Amino acid sequence: MKILLVDDNKTNLTFLTRLVAKLEGCTALPFDNPVDVLAAMPGLNFDIAIIDFQMPGYNGVELMSEILRFDGYRNKPVVFVTADGDSAVRMAALNAGAIDFLTKPVNPLEFQARMRNLVALVTAQNKLADKAEWLRTEVEKAVLELRAREEEIIERLSIAASYKDAETAKHTKRVGCYSEAIASAYGLDHQTCSDIRLASPMHDIGKVAIPDAVLLKKGKLTEREFASMQTHTLAGFDILRESKSGLLRMAAEIAASHHERWDGQGYPSRLSGEKIPLSGRIVAIADNFDALTTARPYKEAWSVERTIDHIRERAGSQFDPKCVDAFLKALPSIMHIMAENREEPSREPARPTDEADAFCMAI
Repeated sequence: MKILLVDDNKTNLTFLTRLVAKLEGCTALPFDNPVDVLAAMPGLNFDIAIIDFQMPGYNGVELMSEILRFDGYRNKPVVFVTADGDSAVRMAALNAGAIDFLTKPVNPLEFQARMRNLVALVTAQNKLADKAEWLRTEVEKAVLELRAREEEIIERLSIAASYKDAETAKHTKRVGCYSEAIASAYGLDHQTCSDIRLASPMHDIGKVAIPDAVLLKKGKLTEREFASMQTHTLAGFDILRESKSGLLRMAAEIAASHHERWDGQGYPSRLSGEKIPLSGRIVAIADNFDALTTARPYKEAWSVERTIDHIRERAGSQFDPKCVDAFLKALPSIMHIMAENREEPSREPARPTDEADAFCMAI
């Protein structure tokens, strides 16, 4: 336990230093000039301060006020040593934050008794602070572990979905990264952007509920089949919505809304404008961009320039104009993501996905 001693009288300072030395486990940090104390801040490490009230330059209250400007010292107990019995002086000291007084001439037995009590109090406070820090660390660790489990669940569910439609594996990864870039450019905080990246690959999880005859059909879907395909949004929402995980609830929100349109002509609920969750509005653009710029056996990839024009032209009809602005702002990041996650199209014949059907309908 380190005890700061400040007294301009060197005899008194030596006396106090010797008294501190008699306290078990305590070390004195003696200063005979308050200016030197302030010069040592904020690197001066002490647990308790004992300050003489009457000193030249700074009196005790003034010195304590300067010390307490530093965050690291605000909870340190301060004891004043004074020969002045004036209640006004003592009130000034108490109002400044002092917790106790020693009257000159200091009685050694009284000093030791008061200091032992104060040392015990500070020791208990330090233990509580250590326990609080330990609890904070443990809670933080538990939150991180929970987050890791949520991320693993999403990854595993995405893998499971890809077994029915292998083309979606890299598509969902790119959509997640594109969505994060758009969300960041939109101005969302880092945590929300990260959540969108992790949740958005689940946007097509509802395809597991689509009959294979529709999902794996080679050739263009009929209107009835396309209507069946559209139900993957509701199926995905039903799969995810009752989860206690915030990430999976966001994934449910995205699954249900990523095919809605700004003008209300989308599906499944024909939501419009800001009634569509922001996460769904962002993923709609990321999903569309990837669908159009990716080659498939049944279609050629559009150029990036053509796709950008397509999305820009549909701001205010298919897409949220602010999200389109964020998409355009995020293009450098999106192009980098695209370059790092290129995909070779399958050589096997395949049926159009619902993205391809949306593509055909859009043009």
